[in-house]
Formats: sequence, C-alpha cells, structure tokens
Amino acid sequence: MHASIPSPRRRAVIIVGAMLAFAAATLLFAGMTGSIAVPLADIPDALRQLAAGRPDSLSASLIELRAGRALVAFVTGGALALAGLMMQALLRNPLADPYVLGVSAGSAVGALLAMLLMASALMVDAAALFGAIGVALLLYLLARRDMRGGQAAEGGASLLLLTGVIVSALCTSLITLMLSIAPEGRLRSMVFWLIGDLAGAPLRLAPWLVLLGALVFAMKSARAMNVVALHAEAAVTLGVRVGALRKGLFFVSALLTASAVTSAGAIGFVGLIVPHACRFAFGPDHRVLIPATVLSGGAFLVLCDTLARTIIAPQQLPVGAITAMIGAPVFLYQLHRLRK
Repeated sequence: MHASIPSPRRRAVIIVGAMLAFAAATLLFAGMTGSIAVPLADIPDALRQLAAGRPDSLSASLIELRAGRALVAFVTGGALALAGLMMQALLRNPLADPYVLGVSAGSAVGALLAMLLMASALMVDAAALFGAIGVALLLYLLARRDMRGGQAAEGGASLLLLTGVIVSALCTSLITLMLSIAPEGRLRSMVFWLIGDLAGAPLRLAPWLVLLGALVFAMKSARAMNVVALHAEAAVTLGVRVGALRKGLFFVSALLTASAVTSAGAIGFVGLIVPHACRFAFGPDHRVLIPATVLSGGAFLVLCDTLARTIIAPQQLPVGAITAMIGAPVFLYQLHRLRK
C-alpha cells in the first residue's frame, strides 16, 4: 500500500512549520548558551518573569540580555537571505549574492567615512544607509533601460551585473584609501564593521518593518518569479509584467541589503548560500522558497553569532568571520553540485 503524497499546499505548510520550529529553537539555544549557561529547566520560569516584565532571577536576566542580540541576528540573516533570493531571481543566477551589485560597498563607504570623521553611532548608521541608497539609485540610473525592458534578457542581467561590479570596485578603492589614512584608534572598529559584527547592535523596529514589507512583496510576486524562472523569454506573453517585476526585485533587495548592513556591518555568505541550499532542499517554487529562506537565513545567522560569542569566550569574534569560514566551503560544495 503506497503512502499518500501530500498536496502542494500541505507540503508548504509542513516545510514552513518545520522551519518556524527550527528558528524558534535556535533563538532559545542562543538565549541558553554563553559563558554562563542557562539550564533548560529554568527556561519556563525565566520566560514567565520576562513576560511579566520582572526579570528577578539570573536566568531571566541572561536570557533578556542575549535575546536582543539574537533577534538582531535573526532579522539581519532573514533580510540578507531574502535579498539573495531576490537577486538570484533578478539576475537569473542561482549563485548571485546580495552584495554583488555594490550596495554593501556603498554602505561601507558611508559608514567608514562617518567613523573617520568621529561621528556618533547614529550618524554612522545614517551614513551607511544613505551610502547604500545612493549606490542603488546610481545603479538604477545606469541600468534603467534594461530594467524597464519587457523581457528578462540575459544581456540586460549581465549589463546590470557588470555595472554593479564596477561600482563595487570603485567603492572598494575608496574603502582601502580610508583604511590607509585612518588613525590607529579607529582602525579596529572600522575593520570589525567591514567584517560584520553584532556586538552592541541595537534592537530596532525599522529592520523588522523592512523585512515584513519585503516579505509581503515577495510573496505577492512569487508566481511571477516562478514564471520568469521557467519561461523567461515568454513571460510577457504569459501575462507577467517583467519590467515592473525586475525593478521591484532590484529596489527591494537593495533596501533589504541596506537595512542589514546598517544594522550589523557587511556580513557575507548568508545571502549566497542560504537561498541556494533552500532551493536544493525544498525545490524551486518561490511560494515555499521565500518563507523558508527567510527563516533559514535568520536561524543560520543566530547560530553563527552564538558560535562567535562563545567559541573563545570571554573574547568575541566578529560574526562575519564565522559566516565566511562556514560559507566558503559550503559555497564550493554547492558550486561542485551545480556543475554536476
């Protein structure tokens, strides 16, 4: 007697539910893990104290302290993963990265310039955001004719990619110049920002609103993204507004990247490996892939950040170094599988 095959809707519910449970487990694990561990038996009472607004015990205080950083890691990882998925759909390349168009490099130029001028932390965040937005607008002005086109042609995607690489190279040269003239006292913080670091990153509402808005846009565009992925040349005749879709994917992915980089610095590899791994595990349907990628990206960065602050505690590592050490071999493995 053959086992019944679940319907697509039921399969999607099972996958998203499993990823939700996994994401919740990683947040709980991050709250429990540190130089002073929180026993699992103390968790229910600690959560009750936090819900009542009175963290009286040591366990409740530790979880409250670690929860903010874990939530920042989750929203940053989810944003980077969703940006990577959108960038891969825009460029029709399963190994595209959210930083490939230079938005992250523009953000880094703004942030490092503010650090060099001894600006406040708020001004550094604002400069990083404006740098990312400025590069995104410059790319749009240079490649608007290709994104306005009705067909998702390979030439248009290649031209956008090439333009982004050149702009990124220009920004990288400015970053190198600023690092070379930076005083010793500011160089360490600038390098940590470039690698990506969540130590001291504040928990803010804006990144969550950006991620929620981008998720709503992505889910509404999921069917169109499926059509473009399968029938790129005939997408217009199938009723897809390809020009509007491409512009939407570009601006929303740029906004997600800017939000993530402003919060935590330039953390690499999350947007590169997570979408492709989810596509390999759950299939190419964007209606399932989008929520699974957001949850997987958030959980992945929470685990990486937990490792970064505990592996040589009490000293903390920048989380970008951990994602790079994990992401590089995973990327090489994915590239090998893609070739096969």
